[in-house]
Formats: sequence, C-alpha cells, structure tokens
Amino acid sequence: MIKKVGLLEKKNRVLLYELVKTDFKLRYQGSFLGILWSVLKPLLLFAVMYVVFVRFLKFTDGTATYPIILLLGISLWGFFTEATNIGMNSIVARGDLMRKINFPKYIVILSSMASALISLSINLIVVILFAIITGVEFTPNVLLVPLSIIQLFLLAFGVALILSTMYVKFRDISHIWEVVLQILMYAIPIIYPITMVSNSHLLIAKIMMLNPIAQAIQDIRHNLIAPETTVTTWDLVNNFWVSIIPILLTFVIVAIGSWYFSRNSKKFAEII
Repeated sequence: MIKKVGLLEKKNRVLLYELVKTDFKLRYQGSFLGILWSVLKPLLLFAVMYVVFVRFLKFTDGTATYPIILLLGISLWGFFTEATNIGMNSIVARGDLMRKINFPKYIVILSSMASALISLSINLIVVILFAIITGVEFTPNVLLVPLSIIQLFLLAFGVALILSTMYVKFRDISHIWEVVLQILMYAIPIIYPITMVSNSHLLIAKIMMLNPIAQAIQDIRHNLIAPETTVTTWDLVNNFWVSIIPILLTFVIVAIGSWYFSRNSKKFAEII
C-alpha cells in the first residue's frame, strides 16, 4: 500500500511540474517582452500610483522607504489577485485534461497559481534591488518573510478552491470577484499607510487589519523593508488572541475551500 501511495504521489508531482511548465510557457507565448512583463506590470502600476497617490494626494507615512513599501504592496496584491483569478479559471480551462485523466483536481489549481508565485519571486527580487539601492538596512526580521508569503499563498489557494468550484457552475462569479477585488484593494492599506486611518479612526484601522490579506502584506512590509515604521496588526491590537484572528481565518478559509472543492470535484468532468 505504501509503495502504491508513493508511486501515486510521484505521478502527481510529475504532473504538477509539467502543468506548471506548460502554464508558464503559454502565459507569455507570442509576447515580445515575454517574462519581462512580470516586472514591467507592477513597475508601471507603481509609477502611476506613486505620482497620483504619493506626490499629489500625499498618501504617505512621510518616510524615505515608503516608495519601496508601496512597490512591495502592489507586488503582493498583484500576486493575490492573479493567483485567485487564474485559480478560479483553472478547472474550466483544464476541462479536457480532467475528462481524460483521473488525478487529484486541486493539482490544476496549484499549477496555475505557481506561475503567479514565480512572478512574485521575480518582483521581490526587483523590490530588494531597489531597497539596496535606496539604502534600506535589512534586519533579522527578513527570516520571517517566507512565513507570511506562505500564509498569503495558502489564503489565495483557499479562495481559489472556493471560486473555481463555483465557477464551474456559475460563470458570473468572475464578474462578482472582480468587483470584490476592487473593493478589497481600497479597504486594505496598499496604496495608503494604515496610519492615515489609525490616527483618526483607530477602531476602523484595527478592523481593517484583521483582514488576513492586509495582515500578511503588512507583516511582509514590516519584516522586509521597514520594521520601525510599518504598523502591523500586532502593533494596532494589543491583545494576542485578537491579533491571531487573521492567521486563524486563513486556515479556516483553506479548510472550507478544501471541503467545498472535495465535495464537488467528482462532478467537474461531467459539468464541464
């Protein structure tokens, strides 16, 4: 039995690898700049937001590191939106494969999200280079960054499990999720510092930071770039049990997504 399970796991790993490789190649097929778009997209968006929100509207915490904080936030938010969007579409897009081969369906979602994770890795390298150029001094806190990235990935995976299951039956869910993402973008501190809210509405700021997306992004900003000036959930909420709510919500979403996906995945091939 152990050998059979091991063989099955090996086949799944091979399938996952091949799907990731194929998805990444198809993603930039026919594009002149190719993989460079992974860097150019967040940089162009950063340039626009920096001019509009930082220079004109003064959405800044007043520190020299805020432009890097803004770029990092845009990169992390871009990962979450991209991972959930392509994860949502992945089951329908791979319908032909699921009708031919019997394998754990969640592999399709993981493979599609892996391309978003690769793009995030490239963007993080760019952010770190900018940080070095601008004189950011890294601290031992950077060792905690992978944990927060894993949390953000798990959160996106849980959401993608729910969305992809719903998308098989209800294609309108993509339009609804697009609106939800727009609302979320302005409901969490990505283009503005959380201090802009906490200075005048502390309770609202605390509620905003209980969002696991906001908590993960702020933790990464804090640990990677500016531990002294970036406010996190742990700073705003002085109660340990309340502070861990975003982390608990992440695991709850993954658990609900796994249950909902597993319950419906056997019917995917028939419906598609």
